[in-house]
Amino acid sequence: MLNKYNKKIKKITKKKLVIFREQLKIVWEMDVAYIRTATSFLLEAVAKIRQVVIPIRRHALNASLFSLVLVVGAYIFFPTVANADIYAGIELQDQETVERIIVSMQNVTRDYGRLPIAQNAEARHEFTIPITAYTSDPYQTDDTPCITASGLDVCERNIENVVAANFLPLGTRVRIPGLYGDRIFYVEDRMNKRYTYKMDIWMKDIDEARTFGLKYATIEVF
Repeated sequence: MLNKYNKKIKKITKKKLVIFREQLKIVWEMDVAYIRTATSFLLEAVAKIRQVVIPIRRHALNASLFSLVLVVGAYIFFPTVANADIYAGIELQDQETVERIIVSMQNVTRDYGRLPIAQNAEARHEFTIPITAYTSDPYQTDDTPCITASGLDVCERNIENVVAANFLPLGTRVRIPGLYGDRIFYVEDRMNKRYTYKMDIWMKDIDEARTFGLKYATIEVF
């Protein structure tokens, strides 16, 4: 039963295929919608293209070598032309722009001299106050005797140019001409709150601080 059904299907398929071929033949002969004309035109165009491409393909290697030799020769014999930018034209500058360019070129070699040497500024304030001395002794300071109120480690720095005062900002420069001439001191520490207009000079040696004692002197504040 199945074989008969398959044979019947094959007969129908062959019949349809024969009918389709006949219809296609009629359409081709009648040139419906210019099918035959368009196909013929495409075939002719392909044939012409092949005639042009085949010789080029045969000589492709020779053409490549010739182009390489031409480029290398241009770089050797005409380097300026070979490296020229075809998009960069010569733009003429106006007179003002040219003058600015010349001035900027001259500034490169011009001698501008030297900056003036800074002189010592005049003192802004003067105070005549009692002055004492202290050292990095816990008895005289606190449990961190080497660290000042500003955070400076005087023991590590080991320079006697630090003073303590409550009436001046930290970092202020002062001078005591009557005792130390032009020597500059810096306010880096504070005294006990009960002392207002008084100053303490930090010293490395405790005996020297005791010998200093209490002195009245005029200080200059910068």
